[in-house]
Amino acid sequence: MTSNLKINLSITSPNEMLSDKNETLIIGIQENGNSQSSKNIFNKASKGLMNTLLKRKEFSGKVNTSCYIPALADQKDKKFFLLGLGNTSDKFKDDDASKLITKICTLAKTANTKKVSLFLPEIKFEKRDFSWFLQNLSMQLESSTYKYIFDGKKEQKNNILASVNLLINSKKDIADLRKSISIGTNIGVGINRMKELGNTPANICTPTYLGNTAKELGRKYKNLSVKVLGEKEMEKLGMHCLLSVGNGSVQESKFIIIEYKGGKKTEQPEVIVGKGITFDTGGISLKPSPAMDEMKYDMSGAASVLGTMEAIALIKPKSNIIGVVASAENMPGSKATKPGDVVKTMSGQTVEILNTDAEGRLVLCDALTYVERFKPKNVIDIATLTGAVIVALGHVASGLMSNNQKLADKIIDAGHASMDKAWQLPLWDEYQGDLDSNFADIANIGGRAGTITAACFLSRFTKKYPWAHLDVAGTAHGSGKAKGSRGRPVPLLTNYLLSQS
Repeated sequence: MTSNLKINLSITSPNEMLSDKNETLIIGIQENGNSQSSKNIFNKASKGLMNTLLKRKEFSGKVNTSCYIPALADQKDKKFFLLGLGNTSDKFKDDDASKLITKICTLAKTANTKKVSLFLPEIKFEKRDFSWFLQNLSMQLESSTYKYIFDGKKEQKNNILASVNLLINSKKDIADLRKSISIGTNIGVGINRMKELGNTPANICTPTYLGNTAKELGRKYKNLSVKVLGEKEMEKLGMHCLLSVGNGSVQESKFIIIEYKGGKKTEQPEVIVGKGITFDTGGISLKPSPAMDEMKYDMSGAASVLGTMEAIALIKPKSNIIGVVASAENMPGSKATKPGDVVKTMSGQTVEILNTDAEGRLVLCDALTYVERFKPKNVIDIATLTGAVIVALGHVASGLMSNNQKLADKIIDAGHASMDKAWQLPLWDEYQGDLDSNFADIANIGGRAGTITAACFLSRFTKKYPWAHLDVAGTAHGSGKAKGSRGRPVPLLTNYLLSQS
């Protein structure tokens, strides 16, 4: 992917903001302020319009209120949006800042112009700084410009927003602010990569397509090296559990390794592992037909790995990072794995497959064994693994389980910092017994706590390193009329990886 948006930064006073040349100007307005505040400067320039709007209560200046002004008398070619920022003494909480960013993105797109400028006085935050705000604003501005375009569909509206000029009334180091904007924009590019892969129909986005996309990244970014293994190579490695998932499909399963080496050769890598089921019928344990079309998103974990690795390639942190994707298509067929079949994993453990629709853990377990060879510092796997996580957490937070509390805490912190939240669920030994099998070392399903027992299954393959599991079934994509990839958890993963560099 390439950036859809050019984001510039200038230090500007309220007196200078109206001289901006862009077609649309969004002006951050604080309720109070001295004669040099943006509110009073705009009131003077508009010949008292601001006071009129306040008097009529058409605009208040309270946080996230807005007002559209088609033009001013002496600036007829420019649109204006007034954006409420509350009082100068207000300190934004993380959630309030997130809502403000969403509002800014909405106004920028609503303007329906190629070039938008945003004037912001320096606002305060409870636990963050202005650089943090600009990074997340840039990330969401970039990601908000994404639009999936399908060849042959008529009347598709392209995004026309091409540049945003940030006019900042700040005494901060402009170099630091520009660095934050660059990081945010590059994370946005990674988010859009994930969205594009997730939204691509499953007849196009096959395991081979994911492998080719990874190779494309390797050609585009010289700091990435890519290897794609086919079924014969996986067979030699003993990845029988992963291969069992694709038995019923004509599409060849693929195993993808992407390496970024930005740190010292002796430095242990951070590893992220993505579930790449490019379509999940459930196999012989066939899913019900309603909303089965959304099972093209069952490769969202893989897409998040590819998106995150692209963001990392652009940002260039001084650390070693490896992305791994285990990909297959889960279909019924004459060669498909059946309930009751027993397969051997790469680790040597055997699995009784009681339900072929619990396939994500079957591809991940071999991947988690494979990454032992990298002697990883930490491993995070990402998967749309269980519907049960939606029952527990809805669509707000990804489910997090880990065998290492320090790692879990860092992931939670990264989720808050990136506005891409995760919530920790227990991984207690009491749940492990639900996976007991009469015919193998472990069953692939068990018990009512489906999200937790799925993580318990994976934990059997992660004894040699600190590990965390992210269940993103409720956060990676929307459903129904909101159907589409959300690009999560690319922000969380990238922020975590940058925090470790």
